[in-house]
Amino acid sequence: MKDTPSTNSATSRRSFIQKSAVAGAGFMMMPSGSLFGKTSANNKLNIALIGAYGRAKAHYQTLHNENVVAICDVSAENLAFAQKEFPKAKAYTDWRKCIDHKGIDAVLCCTPDHHHAFISNWALNRDLHCYMEKPLAITVEEARIVRKTYLKKKKKLATQVGMQRHAMENFPRLREMILDGAIGTLKDVHVWGNRQIPKPGYLPAAGKPPAGLDWDLWLGPSPDHPYNPEYFVGRPGANCLQWNMYWDFGIGQMGDMGSHTMDLIWNVIDADLPDSVKVSSPEAFNPDVTPVNLTSSFIFPKNSWRDKLRVTWYQGGAMPKSPSKWVDLNKIGHGAFFKGDKGFIIADFRSRMLYPFGSNADLSYYTPRKKSDQIPPIDNFQEQWTSACKQGDPSKTACNFEYSANMIETMCLGLVGYRAGIGESLTYDGKKGKITNLASANQYLTKPYRKGWTMNG
Repeated sequence: MKDTPSTNSATSRRSFIQKSAVAGAGFMMMPSGSLFGKTSANNKLNIALIGAYGRAKAHYQTLHNENVVAICDVSAENLAFAQKEFPKAKAYTDWRKCIDHKGIDAVLCCTPDHHHAFISNWALNRDLHCYMEKPLAITVEEARIVRKTYLKKKKKLATQVGMQRHAMENFPRLREMILDGAIGTLKDVHVWGNRQIPKPGYLPAAGKPPAGLDWDLWLGPSPDHPYNPEYFVGRPGANCLQWNMYWDFGIGQMGDMGSHTMDLIWNVIDADLPDSVKVSSPEAFNPDVTPVNLTSSFIFPKNSWRDKLRVTWYQGGAMPKSPSKWVDLNKIGHGAFFKGDKGFIIADFRSRMLYPFGSNADLSYYTPRKKSDQIPPIDNFQEQWTSACKQGDPSKTACNFEYSANMIETMCLGLVGYRAGIGESLTYDGKKGKITNLASANQYLTKPYRKGWTMNG
């Protein structure tokens, strides 16, 4: 993107924000009034909020600490609600126009899933910091495009994907236990989610969209579908469960609770991309709807501290066999267990249980860390991102676009396995982004988009 007066102004302003944010015990005296043509709220970010209601409401508190200068939503009703919260913000219905609002520093996005990778990449192309709700992408190709763009700019742009459970105390404690040998050598990891939301297929036309809802913009890059109000039933912030099961709008449980639960183990295993994937499911393939019951097994190559590792994801009623007759995994809705050669750990987002094997029952082989040596938890997940933006230190975010793209690319490969053929073991070349042993499977790494929509805008 060529520099324009507005681009230079925004860049200068970001430089000022970074310098003022890291001033530490020192201080800067500034005249009152305007700063680079904007309100002089010295170290506040100018943020564009795209997707202004529902899930976005969870971000309002953080956003009130910054300058929300632009808001975007395809619903006039949602925009009106958000404008009461942010009366100085300019309103848009098309995010492609909002993202070019003059002088923004960062984008926070809470749109439907099928817009996520597009908005992420557009923001990066404009040198804008970006907080993207999960999932980061809904195809392998989308994840790879966003990651590639991000890696070119990772030293100057702060990114975060909305897997806010990452801030829970259990995340660093689990990582410490595995790295410090609480179960010996890590052998296998199992992770699951029990949510079950069956859908028959794309909904038929049912009336006209209500006044104030731009259905065409809601569809965005996805293929055309008729409006049906059933896509939007449920409470705001949770009605995604009505549409994200459809291939054109999401990736079902892989991208919903799967993003959160897989993050629980992803934070531990230090993985990039798998070498292979194999899936099983009792369901026949549905060309409209993602599967409910699915088991996806991934093999990851060895790294500096562990051997080759099998990670298996279970969803929609599929469950791993419990490692102990005393433990009923079905009572844990979303959880994981890590198996080692000296014991196993069962965990959910908030708790963990260590079970040593036989002769290791006295735990003499394992010494928990002192509190002073523990990995500090994240104080505030959203503010971790805004602080990284202001301080010019993108490395401070826990779920950046590299970490998150690797994870969601892996999950998407599970769905590629489901579509290519249940029971087929697919070999994956992560460097090239290709299935190497079944050429026909590569068609499922991407998806068609409507004319006029591009990832590289």
